[in-house]
Amino acid sequence: MTAATHSTLFPQVPETADAVLDGLDPEQREVALALNGPVCVLAGAGTGKTRAITHRIAYGVRAGILQPASVLAVTFTNRAAGEMRGRLRQLGAGGVQARTFHSAALRQLQFFWPKAVGGDMPRLLERKIQLVAEAAARCRIRLDRNELRDVTGEIEWAKVTQTVPADYPAAVAKSVRDAPRDPAEIGQIYAMYEQLKRDRSVIDFEDVLLLTVGILQDRHDIADQIRRQYQHFVVDEYQDVSPLQQRLLDLWLGDRDNLCVVGDASQTIYSFTGATPDHLLNFRNRHPSATVVKLVRDYRSTPQVVHLANGLLSQARGRAAEHRLELISQRDPGPDPVYTEYADEPAEAEGTARRIRDLVAAGVPAGEIAVLYRINAQSEVYEQALADAGVPYQLRGAERFFERQEVREAGIALRGAARAGGNDSLLDDAEDLPSQVRAVLSTKGWTSQPPAGSGAVRDRWESLAALVRLAEDFARAKAGATLSDLVAELDERAAAQHAPTVQGVTLASLHAAKGLEWDAVFLVGLTEGMMPITYAKTDEQVEEERRLLYVGVTRARLHLSLSWALSRAPGGRASRRPTRFLKGLRPGSGSLGSVGSGAAGAAGIERGLGGGRRKPRGPVLCRVCGATLTEAGAMKLMRCEDCPSDMDEGLYERLRDWRSEQASKLAQPAYCVFTDKTLMAIAERVPTTDGELSSISGVGVRKLDRFGADVLAICAGEEGGAGADELS
Repeated sequence: MTAATHSTLFPQVPETADAVLDGLDPEQREVALALNGPVCVLAGAGTGKTRAITHRIAYGVRAGILQPASVLAVTFTNRAAGEMRGRLRQLGAGGVQARTFHSAALRQLQFFWPKAVGGDMPRLLERKIQLVAEAAARCRIRLDRNELRDVTGEIEWAKVTQTVPADYPAAVAKSVRDAPRDPAEIGQIYAMYEQLKRDRSVIDFEDVLLLTVGILQDRHDIADQIRRQYQHFVVDEYQDVSPLQQRLLDLWLGDRDNLCVVGDASQTIYSFTGATPDHLLNFRNRHPSATVVKLVRDYRSTPQVVHLANGLLSQARGRAAEHRLELISQRDPGPDPVYTEYADEPAEAEGTARRIRDLVAAGVPAGEIAVLYRINAQSEVYEQALADAGVPYQLRGAERFFERQEVREAGIALRGAARAGGNDSLLDDAEDLPSQVRAVLSTKGWTSQPPAGSGAVRDRWESLAALVRLAEDFARAKAGATLSDLVAELDERAAAQHAPTVQGVTLASLHAAKGLEWDAVFLVGLTEGMMPITYAKTDEQVEEERRLLYVGVTRARLHLSLSWALSRAPGGRASRRPTRFLKGLRPGSGSLGSVGSGAAGAAGIERGLGGGRRKPRGPVLCRVCGATLTEAGAMKLMRCEDCPSDMDEGLYERLRDWRSEQASKLAQPAYCVFTDKTLMAIAERVPTTDGELSSISGVGVRKLDRFGADVLAICAGEEGGAGADELS
């Protein structure tokens, strides 16, 4: 949801493969250069994981190491896949397949069905809920609308965990899962649903994966054909894979190991759909030779937001918590999070709307603000409050931008005007591209001022206004661009589902907010019973609720507000309590202890050494005063910034001169050799062995191999300078 800017929407395609690596931090660069064998990227929120993996693919393609058609990148949403395709196109690697698991499997199923099964492939059932309703009716089981939705979700869970109808009751009991109805009844409905599909020759989205798995298991010739096509695999959001998706991935891979997975166990929030972080957490066990890279430099959020996020996870329990990443903000300080207690829910909504109106008046775009809640039923009171305050909003989860009727109509009108050229009287007074677009879209409902209120009319205007802003950005980025050029750009974006931003405050559930970010985030309704939700009974269910709040906190770049109401309605009994997850973090809620210590989160790279488990990394302590260090620069120096330094100034200057020579030889920025803080740490500690040098933050295995001999020579009073030449 980042505001459109020409620098991000229309960057220049890098001229060379090496130029693809420009601007990556050391850990992201390690990801981009790790093109062979198994690679596991543990990427915290806001650490640039999509940037790292798209640059990895693009670098491999541009360097001739990877063939575009041999790479398959998979993720979990059409939006994420579209963003990945858009970024790869901007990096000059447009031929790479970036799809969801279901999209990739459906494509293969459609292609191989005649060969593997024969005849026409069954029709794909777009929405299964109506067929589930019919199955329930045939079983003489009455379901209301909410139960129908929940039972449909149970059937989906059973299928992705590869549970057949007869085994469903036992599987529910084993998983300690709360079934919305008697498990025996759901098993009965599930069996009837499957029978109705067979009778009508239809399949659902889960069947797409199941059938593809079945074909690849039974037909080795087809499996071999797919493996010849795809040689390299990248899986984003790996903490969300289900057992069925993992089985499909294993079949795609065969006995090869050119696999790069990216994920964060602390962002596992979809276990109710069958997702499990076990595959991510067990990756090193399955692939002992894997390279593991940790991304913890948070470029999204301020230190204040990151401190709260780290504090939330410092209280977490369970296996995912043991592998949590401690984020280190790379941004300048910002305002502290705001905690607000209200008397009732309407007061909370009205107070939130007032604060949002003030932010908008202060210059924060409405499209850079979000209100996030635990369940969708909470949205109504915020919709009303924002409408009353005159603040535009949009509900997350609406149809895709380029599929909206007004956007399709606008595309047709722009295409017609482009063909007509100077013969279109609409364009007589339009001197540049943006004014041409405004003139054309004015016939479709766009005006210079938005309509009052909210609803369908406002939604239509916001869509057209997004196209106008896109045209303005395009014109700034592409001097001399014509209407035909813009139409071609829109066509490419529609194909990639790379939509511009619609301006309006986003209202969304915490689950729907995953993968998005805003300048200002309001986390509302944070009371016991809602966060954690009342039906979270087991320890693991409660921990997932904590991770859900963590995801919400890490959506914020600058402004973060957390609020709760003591009663539901005005005049009600003030019996509610704020969520337990904020205890020790919000003012007046007791002491948490040392927030941000003890996490296995230091940035860096691990090489596969045969499967031995690494000891968990403890807190980093100042070597002068013993305080816990949390800032990136202090952790490099192993001391607080204001603690006295014993740095050898002459050695530091010699290291800087050597670094300049290396950077010049490599045609890279100086920080790509070593950062100033790393040089300062070397000059303070004056290492004499490889082991002492490698213990300094910022000196990874790769840099030790490249530059270690030079640095140790300089520390010993000798001259060094061969590192870059040897690398060449």
